[in-house]
Amino acid sequence: MATPPESADVTIRGVEKSDLGAIVRIERKSFGQPWPYSAFERFLDEPGFLVATRDDGVVGYVVGDVTPNFGRDIGHVKDLAVADAARRRGIGRSLLVQSLTVLAVEGAAVVKLEVRESNDPARTLYRDVGFEVARRVPRYYRDGEDALVMLLDVAEWSEAEP
Repeated sequence: MATPPESADVTIRGVEKSDLGAIVRIERKSFGQPWPYSAFERFLDEPGFLVATRDDGVVGYVVGDVTPNFGRDIGHVKDLAVADAARRRGIGRSLLVQSLTVLAVEGAAVVKLEVRESNDPARTLYRDVGFEVARRVPRYYRDGEDALVMLLDVAEWSEAEP
């Protein structure tokens, strides 16, 4: 399942436990409310938990899972980050697209995610991939900022994705 993003020296593959230290370091540098190591550990067996690697190690990750929902299973992109030095190279998009593909194979009919209202780069990425804002959740984050819940219809997306 290893696939190269636009940056040819990067490979995307399923996460391994040995990746978690690097993932937590990226998480802490990327978010004001970072997940702890144990949160990532809980998702190790999820097929939608992928890493982007180069020769020097992990440069990004995405955490996604699927929840049964009365015949219309819901995928959830829970976390996505790329190391500062590796940003603006298509790695985040490649991680997201590969995770969406995995979630679709796992049965997700719809994929959701939450994003800070102020996170314009992430919102642009999600919109460009096909996500649409479904609703706002007031004061979702600890600092009081609102979250936008974004949804993607997997069937429509897979038909449009080359």
